[in-house]
Amino acid sequence: MLFDLLRPFSALSIKKLSAALILAAGTTTSATAEETLRAITAFPDSMILTQSFKRYVDYVNENGEGLIRIEYIGGPEMFPQNQQVDAVRRGVVDMYYGPLAYYLGSMPEGDAWTGSTVTPMEARANGGLAIMQEAARKKLGIVINGQLDGGIKFHIYTINEPKRTEDGGFDFDGLRIRTSPLYTTFFESLGIIPVNMAVTDVFTGLERSTFDGTGWTANGIEDLSWDKFLNYRIDPGFFQTDLAVATNVEKYDALSDEAKELLTRLTAEYEQISYDYFQAETKKSEDAVKASGMQFLALEGEAEQKYLNGAFDSVWKRMEDAGSEYYDGLRAAYYRP
Repeated sequence: MLFDLLRPFSALSIKKLSAALILAAGTTTSATAEETLRAITAFPDSMILTQSFKRYVDYVNENGEGLIRIEYIGGPEMFPQNQQVDAVRRGVVDMYYGPLAYYLGSMPEGDAWTGSTVTPMEARANGGLAIMQEAARKKLGIVINGQLDGGIKFHIYTINEPKRTEDGGFDFDGLRIRTSPLYTTFFESLGIIPVNMAVTDVFTGLERSTFDGTGWTANGIEDLSWDKFLNYRIDPGFFQTDLAVATNVEKYDALSDEAKELLTRLTAEYEQISYDYFQAETKKSEDAVKASGMQFLALEGEAEQKYLNGAFDSVWKRMEDAGSEYYDGLRAAYYRP
């Protein structure tokens, strides 16, 4: 049929036309080979976690040129934090970076990362991540690519020094502490009155003394200038950051096998890179807030173990009570007392 169409043309014209068709085909292939994923984050641009995600974006873009590219388009100014995964599910944007804790109502399995005592790399190797990916596809309609910035623990920070109890613990009863879904149940078990407040409003709340402290990671307090008001940190740290990078199902499934394999490999590599980075950054952050006058108050012995048991039991019991069919598999993969 092609020969019949070309019959009216001269031999020279046919050669020129053929060359043009080949060039056009090559241009079309090149233009469509690289897939772009538009990404949003749960945190403001200035936060250390957002900066880490931007480094992940750079890492993928540098190593995935020609196959896959991530375009960072913004943070909570684009969509409220608790609506971002839904925006990814509906395909309004392609990729999300942020906590799974905002979506425990739909996916209680997110608590596996909160209550994890293993590294993201260990969970990827022992099958834990694969279970989380299955749960996320089924319950949130997203593909979890990996757990970034793992290994960062959480602490209670207070304006005033909490009283000690007779058994060596701390008396938190009646204190108003800013919380998140990540640790609300644990705080309530300590007698704390949880205060729900967006990260962007915490500075003003501390400045006006509308609450007595906050839960937060072992680093980043000084980046947010909260160390101007918070004078005490309770040790030991508990839980682990639950920061997912996740993609729209249809967008991910439409990627070529080569692009999927590359994104998986680069994400796995960055899990280790970000883990190592934050271990070092946590030490720097701790030194910085200590230098500014913050005191670290440590629990020891039975009081320490009781505190940690209360923390981890609260999240695993929450998942079990939610009736998760993945509970046994996730606990075996993620929790080692």
